[in-house]
Amino acid sequence: MHKLLLNEAVYHEFFADRIPQAQKFLWIITADIKDLHVVRGKRSVPFLSVLSELVENSVHVRLIHAKEPGPRFRKDFDRYPNLIHSPLFERVLCPRVHTKAIIIDGREMLLTSANLTGAGMGAKSPFRRNFEFGIHTNDRAQISEMMTFIDNLYLGEFCRKCQRRSVCPDPIA
Repeated sequence: MHKLLLNEAVYHEFFADRIPQAQKFLWIITADIKDLHVVRGKRSVPFLSVLSELVENSVHVRLIHAKEPGPRFRKDFDRYPNLIHSPLFERVLCPRVHTKAIIIDGREMLLTSANLTGAGMGAKSPFRRNFEFGIHTNDRAQISEMMTFIDNLYLGEFCRKCQRRSVCPDPIA
C-alpha cells in the first residue's frame, strides 16, 4: 500500500490516528522540531504528552532532529519525566539531518516533506499551515531499508567521516 497524504491529512491520518496506536516502537526523524500540539479528546495537548504516554506503555521512542528545539518545546519537554529519564526514549541531534520520516512498529512508514511542527503537520489553521505531503506505506522492503539508514545514523556511522563536526553541538560518535 502506498497512499498520498496532502496537507492536514498528514496530521489526521498519522498524528491523530496512527502514532498513538504504536505498540513496540516509534521512530521519528525530522529537521525542525517545534512545540507541536495535537487534539486528544476535546482538548489540545503537546505532542510530547503522546510520546510520554507511549513510553509509559513500554513503547520505545526514538527522535532524531537537526537542531535544538525552540524554548516552548524545551519547556514542555521538561514537564514529561518519562522523556527525560526512561531508557525507552532516545533523542539525538544531527545538524545534517534533513530527512523527514516516521516509522511505527516496523510495519508502516510516513515519508514526508513536513517537519515536526504545527505548521508542517497540518495542525494549524488552513490559512496558516504549510503546504506539505506525505507518502504512507507498508512496503516491508522500503521500511527495512529506511530503518537501516536511521539505525546507522542513530549509531553514529556517518559521524566518523562527517565534515560538519565543527558545527555539531553533540556528536553522536
